[in-house]
Amino acid sequence: MMVKDSANVAPVAGATTTALTDQDKKFADAAATGGMMEVMMGELAQSQATDASVKALGTMMVKDHSKANEELKSWATSIGYTLPTSLKAEQQKMYDDLKAKKGVDFDKAYAEAMVTDHKKDIAEFKKQAADGGEASLKSFASKTVPTLEHHLMESEKAKSAVK
Repeated sequence: MMVKDSANVAPVAGATTTALTDQDKKFADAAATGGMMEVMMGELAQSQATDASVKALGTMMVKDHSKANEELKSWATSIGYTLPTSLKAEQQKMYDDLKAKKGVDFDKAYAEAMVTDHKKDIAEFKKQAADGGEASLKSFASKTVPTLEHHLMESEKAKSAVK
């Protein structure tokens, strides 16, 4: 069993926090850090990509994930839950590795990362939509799945464009 940061385990004294399951907390934390990473990588793609489809993919990721991040923050604020505000170490390494790439190498690496990430994200969001404990977080997960599926489709198109 992993030990969680104490801010994410116990509610603030006096706060009215809806009871969250461990899965709810794990999902919310992963969605927060994953969303941050998608925006940061999308911004890199906007400035560093050479292929137009990869640039467009980056623009879409920034727009859609910024919106989802705001919805998640709003949910967390409404129930008194503290979301992480920085990337996990492995996400930061992924970002740093991508940032170091240039040209076609960047385009290929970004598109590949977006395909891999969105396959994983879709599975996590579907699991939360089906098995989550907190109703509004389940709803957020459920309504976000079609956007993530669209992102996967567009990521696969960009990946095939830069082979």
